[in-house]
Amino acid sequence: MESAPQNILTLIIVIQFIFGNLSNGFMVLVNCVDWIKTRKASSIDKILTILATFRIGLIWVTLVYWFGAQYHSPLLITETPLRIIVSAWIFTNHFSLWFATILSIFYLFKIGNFSSPSFLYLKWRIKKVILMIQLATLIFLFLNLIQMNIHITDWIHQDEGNATLDSRISGFSKFSYLALFTLTMYSLIPFTVALISFCFLLFSQWKHLQKMKSNSKEHRDPRTKAHISAIKSVLSFLLLYASFLLCLIIASIPSIYQNHLAYSVLQSIKMIYLSSHSFILILGNPKLRQACAWKVWI
Repeated sequence: MESAPQNILTLIIVIQFIFGNLSNGFMVLVNCVDWIKTRKASSIDKILTILATFRIGLIWVTLVYWFGAQYHSPLLITETPLRIIVSAWIFTNHFSLWFATILSIFYLFKIGNFSSPSFLYLKWRIKKVILMIQLATLIFLFLNLIQMNIHITDWIHQDEGNATLDSRISGFSKFSYLALFTLTMYSLIPFTVALISFCFLLFSQWKHLQKMKSNSKEHRDPRTKAHISAIKSVLSFLLLYASFLLCLIIASIPSIYQNHLAYSVLQSIKMIYLSSHSFILILGNPKLRQACAWKVWI
């Protein structure tokens, strides 16, 4: 029988799951309806729509994986279902993370104010830059999938002689350590890129404020507001994803993974990133914010 804290955490995770689906689904719905009506979509709308779509997939896969780990489901100790679940997790997490990073890069080139010829060259070719980044990230996706499937194959072969459920669960705990560690390492790459973009945005804002002071103009001009909005969006992503990464690292510790209560606490913190960041993006986007306010009003 589960304890009261475990039941409370399970309820929290389910609520976060519902909220995450609603917030991301809202982004997809509003942008798609607007796309159909106007027959066109801005780059930012496309990025947000794709990001929200993969977030929904990641939320579902994360819940399935948590449920399987929590209740020792045969899905996670049987080769074929395990390969499907892990591959789906890698796929959705990869694009969810990289499109959040691409959003940070997009803000940098659209709002950042630098006179460097290289920056200006890339700024005027932002669509091609985004496309090239998307294609380049596929290399990391394939490497991650290959490495993870090697881990699964090694675990299956090492565990072939162990027929008991307890021995397979113990072996799966060791596999989970390698899997979570591998996922964390691949996640650090886009996180670092987003962090660099954030630093450049901060520097651009500082330069702009210095220029405004020298001209004795009002600080709350449109460019300043755009800077602040972009900085808030990227900063929220960095902080939330840093907590997500930290939880992944801690969850890879065997003693933590085998503790149901501790694992559920970490899962709840991870779900905050998946459910809350999209809501922050809605508040930071004028069109989505207006649509959200209208829905709430009616």
